[in-house]
This record gives sequence, C-alpha cells and structure tokens, in this order.
Amino acid sequence: MPMNLKLTITIKSISSMAIGLLLALPFLFSCSSSSERIFKETRPSMYTIVSITVVSRTDDQAQKAINASYAELDRLAALLNFYSNTSEISAINQYAGEKPVKVSGDTLDIIVKAVYASDMTDGAFDVTVGPLVKLWDIQNKVIPDQKSIEERLKIVGYKSIVLDKAASTVFLKLKGAQIDLGGIIKGYAVDKVVEVLRQNGIRSGIVAVGGEIRSLGKKPDGTSWVVGVQNPRQKGTDDEVIATVELSDKALSTSGDYIRYFEKDGVRYHHLLDPKTGYPSRQCGSVTIVAEDNTTADSFSKLFVLGPEKGLAVAKKLGFDVMFIDCKGKIVMSDGLKDKIRFTRN
Repeated sequence: MPMNLKLTITIKSISSMAIGLLLALPFLFSCSSSSERIFKETRPSMYTIVSITVVSRTDDQAQKAINASYAELDRLAALLNFYSNTSEISAINQYAGEKPVKVSGDTLDIIVKAVYASDMTDGAFDVTVGPLVKLWDIQNKVIPDQKSIEERLKIVGYKSIVLDKAASTVFLKLKGAQIDLGGIIKGYAVDKVVEVLRQNGIRSGIVAVGGEIRSLGKKPDGTSWVVGVQNPRQKGTDDEVIATVELSDKALSTSGDYIRYFEKDGVRYHHLLDPKTGYPSRQCGSVTIVAEDNTTADSFSKLFVLGPEKGLAVAKKLGFDVMFIDCKGKIVMSDGLKDKIRFTRN
C-alpha cells in the first residue's frame, strides 16, 4: 500500500515577509502504480523565493526540467530588472524622452501585455510608476512629501509608452519616465517556466514565484493541486490561511497591503501605489485572481487599486475570477469562484 503524507509549505520572500500563499502538496512514494513521484526544489530567484514542483517518473527528467526552469528565470531577471544598470528595462528608462530602444522579443512582449492590462483597468495598473516606486521607501518607513509626489506624477502615465512591434523598439516620450515591471514580471516569469517544463516533458506540477502560482495538470492521485490564500489581517498562527482554492491548469495571484508595509500614526503605508494619486491605495486588504495564465493573474491583481465594484466588472468582462477582501475582512468575489474556494473559518 502506498503511503500518502500531507506536506504544507509556506512560501515567504527572502526578507521573510509572508506573501500570502500556501501550497498543500501530497508526497507520493515510488511504489504508486504509475511510478510517478513528486520532485520539488526551492531556490532564491527573481528577487524572491521560487518553488518548482514537478511530477516525473525519473530523477533525471525532473532535475533537467527544474534546472532549465531556474536558468530561464535568471535569463528573464537579467533582461527585465528595474534596478539593474545592464537590463533592457534600464536602457529604455535611460533614454526616456530621447530615443527608442531596440529590445528582445520577451521585453517587447511583456510590455505589450502590461499596456493591455493598463488599458483594461483604466490605468489602475501602470508600469510607468517607476518614479513613484523609487520615491516611496517602504523598507525605511519614509513617507514622501506632497510636492515630491506631485512632481513625479507628471511623468507617470502608461500612454507615454510608444511601441513599434515591427522594429521591436520601446520609447518613453517623457524625459524622466521609468518603466517598472514589478507588477507583472513574476507572473510573466511563471508562464515562461511552464513553457520550459512542458518542453522538457513535464505535464504535471506547480510553479510558485513569490506570490504567483500556476498549476499543470493534476497530482499523481488524480486530484487538483490545492493553494491557500493568506488572511490579510492575520492575528496569530492559527488564522494564517483564510481560504483554499483547487487548481488544475490554472494560475493564481494575490496582491495585498500586508506584504510590504509599515504603519505610522495608525495609518498603513504599503507598496501598492495608486498611479493617479501617488499614494498607497486604500480600497481593500487583498485581491486574489484565478485565471488561465499568470501574466493575467499578476497584472490584474492590481484591481486592488480599483476596488471591488469596478474590479468585479473588469473581471466579468475579461473572463477571469477575483476575490476581494477589504480591510475589515468583508469578502466579495465573482460567481465563478464560489464553487471553487473553501474558507478555513467562518
């Protein structure tokens, strides 16, 4: 008789701040009838903790697929890093207001998808928030002055991005404008890793890059992968997970004001900035998206900025599921999630 053990893995960032997701994975030994086993490896990559789990019959296939996946993450990080002087994103930002920059297919592709998300959210998601991101120093608990925010807002706006797909160039029309892909890069990276896994013959597994999670197929026992959503107002060790979602060939992303933040004079200041005001959004505590791919899930989790009413309308129009949890714990979700999510407490 095969033995099944339940292994619960909490994924946290390198700085030990919870990202709000748990994976509940059964570990099956090789005595199962299919001889399939679960292989998992966790490493730091893409500025966070990455966990790649694959189902395979052989150690060699599993290790080859996992190594190729981490190599792909390293390649993307070098191309798209906002803070690296040698990345293609930095080149675009360096020549803002001066000239278009020729970029690779991946850089063009992710920016095209970012602009689409900006269009669909009326600018609630905006990759030109770079100047504001650099102004806010969440780690050192620095609140910028109003004048500085107003000055930076003048050069924020995704419509300053000019794309030439034929020439594969990107141009920022405004001098000083900066693209920061922080709100989409991890989701995009997950989707690229899934491509790599499939190219290496992997048909079942789960990939987690920070808070971005995507499942492939089902577990060896035929059941779906289970992902937990963190309570944005966790009070103790017994209420960390507020709900679980079953995933099979689906992607999940959560954005929340509990991931990177500080409090001052009773006010929570966090990293999810409203591109129109320059301040952290106050619409809710967290937003979870379930979609076909992680690029969509990651970028549209910034419906956090729009809030439940407008956010639900966007989700319905585009055909993905969403759950909002406000700062007081009230939950609003799309109809498609109601039979897929299980709450851990009333």
